[in-house]
Amino acid sequence: MAKVINTSGKRKTAIARATLKEGSGRIRINSVPLEAYGTELTRMKIAEPLLLHPTGLDGIDVSITVIGGGYMGQAEAVRTALARGLVNWHNDPVLKDLYVGYDRTLLVNDSRQKEAKKPHGPGARAKFQKSYR
Repeated sequence: MAKVINTSGKRKTAIARATLKEGSGRIRINSVPLEAYGTELTRMKIAEPLLLHPTGLDGIDVSITVIGGGYMGQAEAVRTALARGLVNWHNDPVLKDLYVGYDRTLLVNDSRQKEAKKPHGPGARAKFQKSYR
């Protein structure tokens, strides 16, 4: 039976779901190859787990779907899902320590969220201007 691993990553309101299975080392994000996805900055952000472990994708195809959030939030959610998937696939504690030592958000979701809007103002903290006349 073929090995399949499902992982997910979150950042702000972006949610990425990754599926890893045996293959030829391709990464597709929303059916677009990584080489053609987004801007150069987002590709570099997504490829960080691969730069730390260059042989990590040998024989693995990764399919990632990402929804919600902006382009940078999506990129960070994708990199978290990808790094988690590689750690689960290889089942290697050294790889996990390498990722955590480099950047903890590779394996742990960033829990920061937008603060809720309050009454009497346009946002979470700001208040509407007061007029005396």
